[in-house]
Amino acid sequence: MTELCGMKDIFHRLKAGELVHLDDPEFYRVDEVVHRTIALSPLLNASTNINDARSKLSEIIGSSLDESTTVFTPFYTNFGRFIDIGKHVFINHACSFLDMGGITLEDHVLIGPRVNLVTENHPLSPSERRGMLCQPILIKQNAWIGAGATILPGVTIGENAVVAAGAVVAKDVPDNVVVAGVPAKIVKKIGHDHS
Repeated sequence: MTELCGMKDIFHRLKAGELVHLDDPEFYRVDEVVHRTIALSPLLNASTNINDARSKLSEIIGSSLDESTTVFTPFYTNFGRFIDIGKHVFINHACSFLDMGGITLEDHVLIGPRVNLVTENHPLSPSERRGMLCQPILIKQNAWIGAGATILPGVTIGENAVVAAGAVVAKDVPDNVVVAGVPAKIVKKIGHDHS
């Protein structure tokens, strides 16, 4: 692990949820990734087919997306390097992933259009507000996030769970439930399929 003046690497500190200030001596490393992502994003969003979009997003996130995963453009991310996407994932148009805290989509996740996954926050104190506080988002297998929903930092969405369109999710969602509203609350349990 890289050390600077006895500190943990800035990327580890961001993912660990430590307060990181914009004047941090390592913040230039974050800026380098952001600038690279900004440069690659127009190429991603100019993609004319699914394979091209998958390839361009793979370049942004730094790992290959499985051929079973589909991403519709436009797709927005400010960082990109802390996004981990499983197999058979579907991401619809105009989603925004702010991923400095880490975003994981397990297999068979469905993401509706205009969904916002936000792992980044700022302290309430005005003197600290320009610092970054990050917490990861985990969306477990077979979960479905409806159109225009927003998932806030530190939230885990359980297996098979459904987040209704327009919901704002500030707390963990258990497996096999539907949540809706602002803030999102459980509105229904999902039974097992009978075949």
